[in-house]
Amino acid sequence: MGKAWDSVAFIPYAEDNLDYLPGTQASFTENSMSKERSHKATKVLERLSKKLNRQVVGSLVACVHCGMCTDSCHYVQTNPDDPTYAPAYKADRLRKIFKKHHDWTGRVIPWWVGAKSVWTDEDLEELKDIAFGKCTNCRRCSINCPMGVDFATFNRMTRGLLVSVGVMPEGVSVVSKDQWEIGNQMGVLKEDYVDTLEWMAEELQGELEDDSDMIPIDKMDAEVVYSINPREAKYDPRTIADAAKIFHFAGENWTMPSEGWDMTNFGLFSGDDDLGGAVAKRLFDKVIELRGKKLVISECGHGYRSTRCEGPNWAGMDIPFEMESSVDTMLRYVKEGRIKVDKSRNKTPVTFHDSCNNARSCGLFEEPRELLNLVCENFTEMYPNRAENYCCTGGGGAMSMSEYTPRRLKSGKVKADQLKATKTEIVVTSCHNCVDGLNDVIRHYKLGMEVTQLVNLVANALVIPAKIIPVSIPDEVLVLAGKKILVVDDEPDILTFFSTVFEDNGATVFTATDGDEAIKLAMAEKPDLVTLDISMPGKDGGKVFEELRTNAETSTVKVCIITGRPELRKLIYDRKVQPPEGYLDKPVDEDTLMLNVRKVLELA
Repeated sequence: MGKAWDSVAFIPYAEDNLDYLPGTQASFTENSMSKERSHKATKVLERLSKKLNRQVVGSLVACVHCGMCTDSCHYVQTNPDDPTYAPAYKADRLRKIFKKHHDWTGRVIPWWVGAKSVWTDEDLEELKDIAFGKCTNCRRCSINCPMGVDFATFNRMTRGLLVSVGVMPEGVSVVSKDQWEIGNQMGVLKEDYVDTLEWMAEELQGELEDDSDMIPIDKMDAEVVYSINPREAKYDPRTIADAAKIFHFAGENWTMPSEGWDMTNFGLFSGDDDLGGAVAKRLFDKVIELRGKKLVISECGHGYRSTRCEGPNWAGMDIPFEMESSVDTMLRYVKEGRIKVDKSRNKTPVTFHDSCNNARSCGLFEEPRELLNLVCENFTEMYPNRAENYCCTGGGGAMSMSEYTPRRLKSGKVKADQLKATKTEIVVTSCHNCVDGLNDVIRHYKLGMEVTQLVNLVANALVIPAKIIPVSIPDEVLVLAGKKILVVDDEPDILTFFSTVFEDNGATVFTATDGDEAIKLAMAEKPDLVTLDISMPGKDGGKVFEELRTNAETSTVKVCIITGRPELRKLIYDRKVQPPEGYLDKPVDEDTLMLNVRKVLELA
């Protein structure tokens, strides 16, 4: 194919002012001579010429429109009457621009190849809707293409072109800004991150009756530097504790960095190679600074791919240390006898979801299954699986793009049918992004399943030496002992966080994800306290609150409103019922949560 396109810069050809009709000579349109290209469109076309490479151009010219990719896409399967979801159609939106400005066919026979330029900001918005809103870059269409067309690769490039001129979903902009400015995609501050590690370390010391440094921070010359997804520090710190427990009993010389610890990389999703390089370099430089021998990447599909497979190229670095997924690490510990596990501790039937980035993009197929069979008694495959598995619906950064949520959840019908067919109770995945995507699908389609990760199952199966068996803490020393608390929220991470805090303090916890379920549980269980979100699907928190207050069976139940939308406060306080006993704005940390709950329940 050569590099003929490398020397082709974007030039606003005179033909750009022509409309071509099939089978005819070019003719001027009525307003063609006065048509001007927008500044953003011009910049996109200029940048396109710099981003073309052999892989992208090969995919742009190789498509023969055979349709083999069509049925492979979960968006197509749930929108069979809408051709705009077909991978070939979506690819043609960029392919027409390439033909117009960089391929000889677009110069000679533009009407035949459909060559077309972009002129306005509205044209770019149309491209945004396709590149971000109709594809999760899962690459399932790519592996089903007989010509080797990798739509996800040049769709990512399209995203990068749009991002370079500020055309992107708001969520992508916010997350990218946090990674640029704060150092991680969820905006977790250093002090909060370190506090979380110290809190988890203290809990492990108490649980195991061992004063060892359970989570070493910035330890020099460690064999393993462990990097995590910010979701773990912000919403699911138990995964950090479970990993620490595994490292501890494996006798590993390990550490976690105080800065540069985020192994996720939103540059993969946004197409911004500059962001991708900066984030990867930040992590690589920290491992080098600590003189770590190996970087172990916690369970995250895009984090593993962007760090181990793409990061060195984006950062332009030769990496002087090994990198591996924590799945490989845990499997090696078991096989080498460094940790002992008892699979009978995980009896509940499970199935496994292959993360698109781990599986299709990085070939991590058999290792998670081998480990799963070592720590679980009852594992059932879902079909299709491995490279042919369907996306969780949350890939490609889709979880951050709220404007496309209805499309995403509609496409989730394919994944819901997969899960339901397994007849299992738990779906396991090695990806935090998939945890959220799968939870959304399970809740939306009312499947009644749980989602967990291998690190949780391995930690639960650990055989702990008798001398450090955890000692139960007497109920009488627990602040919430004997109390029943109903947690109502539609966010699975909030449910997990609040439930964990309350259960650790001795409470019996019930959870509900919508208003009707909350009312039913409140009447059945008569809890001492209800923590209530305002903004929920179906019956909102305001209506739930008023119904609790006006129902004789629940009128005396104490209520603490905990919401991420303070502007909805009037929904509560404008109602003609007794105000709630407590009110908190999200985000909320453990200390603030417990302080307010104790005040509401009038506990010392």
